[in-house]
Amino acid sequence: MASIPLLVFVVAAYTALALAAPGWLEATLFGLPLLSGAVLLFQGGDLLLVVGLFLLCVEIYRATNSSTAAILNHVLSLVVFIIALIELIVMPRMANMTFFLIVLMTLSDVIAGFTVTISTARRDIQRPS
Repeated sequence: MASIPLLVFVVAAYTALALAAPGWLEATLFGLPLLSGAVLLFQGGDLLLVVGLFLLCVEIYRATNSSTAAILNHVLSLVVFIIALIELIVMPRMANMTFFLIVLMTLSDVIAGFTVTISTARRDIQRPS
């Protein structure tokens, strides 16, 4: 379970909703009143973006671990990115800005994971015993 990239749940949820209930992604779910008097409206896709951003933060934190499970997580994150990118390019229902931003989150997860792992490995190699 530690090696499963968390963003796979956001990609899977968006894909399932885009295919089964596309109206939910554009439907306004709730509004957040602001001090200015304006109301910030949240649609289904916006909610998935917020969840994705929180999960991306968790993934970046998890990238600091250099265990075998973390390395497998990085490889699986790359697979999730490739699948999401293919969905964006091939599936017409995924061709929107919300899913594009989710794909960018998966790319950020891949870059952060490999960068942190390489930096940690380099530091461990340079440290005298």
